Amino acid sequence: MRIESSLTSVSWIPSEALPGLSRLPFETGITHYDAPPPDHLDDLDALAAADGFRFANVLSAWVEVVDGRIVAHGHQGGGRIGATTVGRGRASMTFPAVALADLRSVPEVSSQAVRFVQTAGGRTALPAPRRVRHPPFVQVEAPLAWTTLALTINADGTSSGEMTGASPFPRHWLYDHGRTLVAKSGLIDFTTWYRDAFGRHTPWGDADSPALVTEVESALERSLSATIMRGTKPTVRRLREGATLVEQGRPGDELYLLLDGVLRVEVDGEALADLGPGALVGERALLEGGLRTSTLRAITTCKVAVATGDQIDPAVLAEVSLGHRREDRVE
Repeated sequence: MRIESSLTSVSWIPSEALPGLSRLPFETGITHYDAPPPDHLDDLDALAAADGFRFANVLSAWVEVVDGRIVAHGHQGGGRIGATTVGRGRASMTFPAVALADLRSVPEVSSQAVRFVQTAGGRTALPAPRRVRHPPFVQVEAPLAWTTLALTINADGTSSGEMTGASPFPRHWLYDHGRTLVAKSGLIDFTTWYRDAFGRHTPWGDADSPALVTEVESALERSLSATIMRGTKPTVRRLREGATLVEQGRPGDELYLLLDGVLRVEVDGEALADLGPGALVGERALLEGGLRTSTLRAITTCKVAVATGDQIDPAVLAEVSLGHRREDRVE
């Protein structure tokens, strides 16, 4: 019996992903941010043709099982890298990115499971100047972007996967064998990426960057995040690692959309969940008497968009809230 499975990562540049002057080409329309990829990848080719991502990593593999034991296996798939369009209309130009060779570790094989690991990515399309510590002290070169995926296929027909490494920029989303969104990178660090993602500081040298991966928010939260970001431009608040966004028992009337980073949910001092980009938080105070029902603490640097309750239908907020009663799930 042949068992097949796959993992796919899609990498893209969201708004609010860049600091300071690095935003200028995006804000002036010279180049563009990316719309969030779909919850389900119906057609990766069509998404690529529509300039819907910067690069993708497709890890496909199979095992052959006879009498309950794995007797053969194979590794397929690979990286796909896109292009960057600069300018507008007839004055625009498209610069292709440069793919690097896919890196595949020797599979870890037993009679009951095989684990496949694949790194894919490449050099981004537009070179930029950066400081270096040796003459001529300025180097014009584009940084590298990548993801590292690991897929385990078991003899009983099940499989599991994870994103074990990724460049600090851009955002990386992970899809399972059914091409459904299941996880995402939690933190973008453009400054570190722009400074360090070269040569030996990459998987093609001698280092990978561990991926801080979070579970995905609900489809309803993703829909509401688009409503918040496409309306009146919200105020963006930045939190240092360890800072508190809201404190349990304190009054509050603001709603927050987590744009980047990871927030920890604590109730009565107990950590209940870690939330990643796209999570909508703070709605329970608006629905339940105006007091915060949990403490939200930044476990990385974070960016949050601040919204007000009147921007969202209370009935919709109530539906979101049903999925946020994490203290009721503690055994």
